[in-house]
Amino acid sequence: MDDAERLKRGEAARRRVLGDAAMEESKKRRNAFNAEWIDWITRSPWHDVWTRPHFDDRTRRVLVIGTMIALGRWDEFRLHVKAALTVGGFSPDDIKEIILQQSNYCGVPAGNHAFREAEAVLKEIGKMP
Repeated sequence: MDDAERLKRGEAARRRVLGDAAMEESKKRRNAFNAEWIDWITRSPWHDVWTRPHFDDRTRRVLVIGTMIALGRWDEFRLHVKAALTVGGFSPDDIKEIILQQSNYCGVPAGNHAFREAEAVLKEIGKMP
């Protein structure tokens, strides 16, 4: 499979996982400086990993959200929490359980911050319990 096909399939996976709004936002940010980077991440993680058959999207989402907590990558955390809640079929309780699980291994400060970030996303999308 050539790079063009990997890019096309990666874009489809990225749209499926993050939703149309996130894809449109990514397209707006694309420019001559970052175009190669955007194409690479679309081909590599989005096609080469997210389309592998072993794990379903739900499992991959849990892994990504948990990893973003562990790494303290809050922009990516919010992106994936929002996508999980809006297009991924996750409930606020699902997000809460991921944060609780990760807090045992990443520490209370990471859990505190993750709850604040998740609450902001829940309020933004009108799903705050």
